[in-house]
Amino acid sequence: MKSMLLAASAAAALWTATPAAAQAPTGLDAKAFIERAESRLAAMNEYANRAQWVRANFITEDSQWIEAKVGGEQKELFTELAKEATKFDGVQTDAATRRKLKLLKLYLSLPAPDRPGAAAEVAGLATKLDSIYSTGKFRYGGKTLTLNDAEDILADSRDPAALKAAWEGWHSISPVMKADYARLAALLNEGSRGMGFKDTGALWRSGYDMEPDAFAAEEDRLWKQVEPFYKQLHCYVRSRLNAQYGDAVQPKTGPIRADLLGNMWAQQWGHIYDVVQPKGVTSSYSLDKLLVDKGYDAVRMVKTGEGFYTSLGLEPLPQTFWERSLIVRPRDREVVCHASAWDLDDKDDIRIKMCTKVNAEDFQTVHHELGHNFYQRAYAGQPFLFKNGANDGFHEAIGDFVGLSAFTPTYLKQIGLIDTVPGEAEDIPFLLKMALDKIAFMPFGLMVDKWRWQVFDGSVDPAHYNEAWWALKLKYQGLTPPGPRPADAFDPGAKYHVAAGVPYARYFMAHVYEFQFQRAACAQSGWKGPLHRCSIYGQKQVGEKLNAMLQAGQSQPWPETLKVFTGESRADASAVVEYFKPLEGWLAKQNKGQQCGW
Repeated sequence: MKSMLLAASAAAALWTATPAAAQAPTGLDAKAFIERAESRLAAMNEYANRAQWVRANFITEDSQWIEAKVGGEQKELFTELAKEATKFDGVQTDAATRRKLKLLKLYLSLPAPDRPGAAAEVAGLATKLDSIYSTGKFRYGGKTLTLNDAEDILADSRDPAALKAAWEGWHSISPVMKADYARLAALLNEGSRGMGFKDTGALWRSGYDMEPDAFAAEEDRLWKQVEPFYKQLHCYVRSRLNAQYGDAVQPKTGPIRADLLGNMWAQQWGHIYDVVQPKGVTSSYSLDKLLVDKGYDAVRMVKTGEGFYTSLGLEPLPQTFWERSLIVRPRDREVVCHASAWDLDDKDDIRIKMCTKVNAEDFQTVHHELGHNFYQRAYAGQPFLFKNGANDGFHEAIGDFVGLSAFTPTYLKQIGLIDTVPGEAEDIPFLLKMALDKIAFMPFGLMVDKWRWQVFDGSVDPAHYNEAWWALKLKYQGLTPPGPRPADAFDPGAKYHVAAGVPYARYFMAHVYEFQFQRAACAQSGWKGPLHRCSIYGQKQVGEKLNAMLQAGQSQPWPETLKVFTGESRADASAVVEYFKPLEGWLAKQNKGQQCGW
């Protein structure tokens, strides 16, 4: 091994010293380049992570300046190395090095052009847009409201005027982003083309071990498996909203008014369960109430989430996690409250950052975010460029998969939140609650990046950003805004992942993978009942196979990693349909005689 490293070092020195015209690069040159690149990237990544953590937890002019400066330096380094990696295109080398060369080009989702000042401009724009979103406020009812305040109104109020005002109030924070977003998109495209991609959308789609257009077709295939069920859910919810609000607010036919669904982006509809709950059938418990009654606080919520993963045989979180995480919203400063999981040093400094509330939604969010942390810890032994999920959808799916168990009454009994598991009569209320979040999300998870792909490929220009956004929301979600949108509206910017430049296809894919994982895990555990009642809590044999999948990181194409845990090598949304099968039949009966669709 030592002699190989010496040979690689000697080859690297020769490659550096000899003009390219005099000597073509070799496989050893490629390997030596990757080794140097990974060392430099690891050091820069920790530096950038810490700067980002400080800015996210202390939003000031100074912290924004520091993050933008560090982000610019990071982008310059990645751009330099990604461009250098193209020198090895076509060079015969070992499989691991070849994969790392590819991943290096894909590492930055916000690539900067390779020219002086461009990386700093990209980083500055990205930080500015994120901070505008994170500090956004608007006036309503004589008060200054944050996104959290507006979300509470949408979740709790049943006054359509208040819902409309809160929805429009939050969306008023984003028009100022539009020019900066258009400039950022142009810069990102320039950076992507410099690395050999058609545009930034093509770069993003290339992260799935298939051609960009093939991935777009794969998403469409998966959506077709779920779309009929979504239309049944849409039809049922629309009829109940019509009964609640009347024809003047929500007509019996056509699309649904977006602000009536309990969520700012209508991506999850669980908050309006009281409006759409089945007649004559009620749940015997409320998880929101149980958590409060049992004396849960934010830290206990996180401790409970940790307990799920350790019950599978995974190691507990390090003490530094509890010392350094942000678990409750501080009262003395501005922070980014959007829940996220962090790995600051690519070793063991893992943390979460969320403004945790004691409710069912954050109970699930805690289990989700910790999934990222346990994934990060599992692949910590991989080389730098393999320290990631099999693809970005896997990273989101692990916590969501655990969340499927965390919401079951089976699990709630296992941890002492309820005394008895309800009978089959409560399956429809349970599945409806789940569908309002899981199924309702899928078309939204699909359309966000479909909009950005149009922006990046030039088929939608800045003058038509908002029009294109609502065309996709209508096509996939069957939604319309609560009223005419202003001429300067930039509603995509009112969604965090757009403002922050975070690719979104991962969330759609995660919603497919999580149910595949659930189906496989329940089979491994010997579960014989319905898929929606299965909890893998305490199943160490499942944990062993899960950890084997997690440890692989991004070291191999994701179909191979999927097969490690599920035995399948293709994404398959049939597991989603199987999970919700009892509800699908029930919805069809409720919708009899209705004019479904929009």
